[in-house]
Amino acid sequence: MKALVHQGPRQVTVEQVPDARIGVVGIFLPQDEGGPTELARKGRLPFDFGDFWFKGQRVGTGQANVKAYNRRLRDLIHHDRAEPSFLVSHELPLDDAPEAYRNFDDRLSGWTKVILKP
Repeated sequence: MKALVHQGPRQVTVEQVPDARIGVVGIFLPQDEGGPTELARKGRLPFDFGDFWFKGQRVGTGQANVKAYNRRLRDLIHHDRAEPSFLVSHELPLDDAPEAYRNFDDRLSGWTKVILKP
């Protein structure tokens, strides 16, 4: 199976990987009115189970265990060993929250992570 292989921060390659596993990251919405297809609007994906089964693939999903990592990440940020600011697309005053949520919800290009400041 060809897979994205994480080598380190910002180092991802596509390689042929034996016994690869599929990890699903991101967010799951049981219903998404803005989904591009009827299945997506219902929180479903078209899935070829036969292909999946014949290739002997495995998939892992689930929410991140934030409590297991938040203190360590905080310390890395504090000591300038991690800089998550590259994730932030916008910093806005709190009064702009309705517009920010609308832009994010409408999937406007470039609206990924927004920091709202009081």
